[in-house]
Amino acid sequence: MKIAVAGTGYVGLVTGACLAEKGHNVVCVDIDEKKVEKMKAGFSPIYEEGLEEIMQKNYKDGRIDYTTDYESAYKNSDVIFIAVGTPERSDGSANLDYIKKVAIQISKSIEKDTLIVIKSTVPIGTNGKIEEYIRRNLNKNIHIELASNPEFLAQGTAVHDTLNASRIVIGVESEWAEGIMKEIYSPFEIPMIVTDRNSAEMIKYASNDFLALKISYMNDIANLCEIVGANVEDVAKGMSYDDRIGSKFLRAGIGYGGSCFPKDTKALHWLSAQNGYELKTVRAAIEVNEQQKLKLVRAAAEKIESFEGMKVAILGLTFKPGTDDLRESPAIPNIEYLLDRGADIYAFDPVGVENAKKLFGDKIVYTKTAKEALKDAKLCFIMTEWKEVKDLTPNDFNENMAESIVYDGRNCYCPEDMKNAGIEYYSIGR
Repeated sequence: MKIAVAGTGYVGLVTGACLAEKGHNVVCVDIDEKKVEKMKAGFSPIYEEGLEEIMQKNYKDGRIDYTTDYESAYKNSDVIFIAVGTPERSDGSANLDYIKKVAIQISKSIEKDTLIVIKSTVPIGTNGKIEEYIRRNLNKNIHIELASNPEFLAQGTAVHDTLNASRIVIGVESEWAEGIMKEIYSPFEIPMIVTDRNSAEMIKYASNDFLALKISYMNDIANLCEIVGANVEDVAKGMSYDDRIGSKFLRAGIGYGGSCFPKDTKALHWLSAQNGYELKTVRAAIEVNEQQKLKLVRAAAEKIESFEGMKVAILGLTFKPGTDDLRESPAIPNIEYLLDRGADIYAFDPVGVENAKKLFGDKIVYTKTAKEALKDAKLCFIMTEWKEVKDLTPNDFNENMAESIVYDGRNCYCPEDMKNAGIEYYSIGR
């Protein structure tokens, strides 16, 4: 099947590459010519394990291509996936401007019956509204329909998550659209849930927000564990044996980040408020997460008279391991907090430095190794649990730091081992 994908971010590029991997003919559309040339050369503009390999393989085999010529791409496709960004507005609502822009381009380009699939995360009811929008701007006597097909990939494992998904959700309003979607995904051999478009859109938000709830709940429990003298890791382990709870998303830390959870929780909370209903649980998850991000740096500020001129090591910049994405990373407000108070920041991250430079420029020093960041530092904050960070030993801190004071936002080390090594060590909920 001939498929066009609008947008080559995490969702669009991974979707396009994986559809090509399953035998479809795919063209990925982007407005950035330099980005397109980079992808044609086999290089991914994002850091994602396994992505470049399938991009190169399928480009060589002629199953995937990249272009800025949206007119040709859309005109010659049977199905068009919309996978552009829906960034958060200042009030928490989702910005649909990019989707509307693509919708106009589609309406002016297509010349035959076309199924348009929204892959982007959008507020409930968006598919219907965009369908009407395209039809109003369509000046040809052809049939179009929209289908909802939310993604459930996680950054860092996006290729695996797409090719080995737990389920495929499609929201359609006709047998015609359902048949096309089933044909697209038949090579995947993954359980498929077919529902209406509004329900499919809600499944995406409800899933992401539930995971965010679990994270914020465990962080709240971790904070109480510190007060009452319990160990949150033992608590989480005890909980995980209950099949109704499960073992995932029970790790305490300094909060969630990334392009999904922060945006999706705020968007659903905004949508509920617009409809006269308050999602109190989602609001609580948002509040707990915001408070959690600065938990350790504020704890340090209570013990340290001044950060002025102090060398501080930051280990990890991205919001999680396995990605170069810094969007909503807890490291960002912590670095801003320390810079505002005069600290000299030395930061290590194996893949996130280039994106960090876009935010901080030369305000901080970027090191090539974790030990280099620790060298002569009087304070260390651990923000991301990269393997390079977790592999550090207590001796590495003692041998490199001027003072061995460590605030661990990801519970990377055993408290007893750090204490026995003479390190002043603080973690979450232990």
